[in-house]
Amino acid sequence: MTRKTMLVTGLTTPVMIAILLLCARSLSVMSNHGQPSATAEVKIDNFSFGPQSITVPIGTRVIWTNRDDIPHTVVSTDGVFKSKVRDTDEQFSYTFTNPGTYPYFCSVHPKMTGTVVVK
Repeated sequence: MTRKTMLVTGLTTPVMIAILLLCARSLSVMSNHGQPSATAEVKIDNFSFGPQSITVPIGTRVIWTNRDDIPHTVVSTDGVFKSKVRDTDEQFSYTFTNPGTYPYFCSVHPKMTGTVVVK
């Protein structure tokens, strides 16, 4: 191999690896259905989930953020997901991959309830 060929190969290889990594990252952002995965937000404030009920497409990542000044949890009634206790400004997220209705509540304050409907 000539010195010039080695130099070109040495420079091309890292560039190709970087391009492949960028392409792989772009693909990982896609859901199983080939569409960009969506996010939905639920705020926890004043001892309630807001909105109390949301409808999202399959593959959506729902993010709950505690905006209250006391701790709360997000627990699926059916045991599908369960957060640890979340303090002020802490988040919990879950990606819904199957259609259905997912009721949930705060285990610290069981009268706090909500529902995620996945279509």
